[in-house]
Amino acid sequence: FKVEATDGSIGKVDESTYEAGGSYIVVDTGPWIFGKKVLLPAGLISDIDPDAETVFVARTKDEIKNAPEFDEERYREPSYRNEIGSYYGTRAGTGSGQGL
Repeated sequence: FKVEATDGSIGKVDESTYEAGGSYIVVDTGPWIFGKKVLLPAGLISDIDPDAETVFVARTKDEIKNAPEFDEERYREPSYRNEIGSYYGTRAGTGSGQGL
């Protein structure tokens, strides 16, 4: 699936989880951020269009670009997901967006 921020495309879903209280997606940003990946709590997902194979997230490209760097070694750890969740303003990295 493609991933769209509020102001444009940011890449495609590379991986996702469905853990109760800790779901997230890993987005491969391709050339947009020089091939880096970003971790997004599932609570940031505002909509999914299965026909267009697109996931929409409720953050801007700059907010995502300025997020803490993706850590290939730690991204499955709850403490790391909490750090990312704190940056995006989700409660304890659980994917529960405030106001979403």
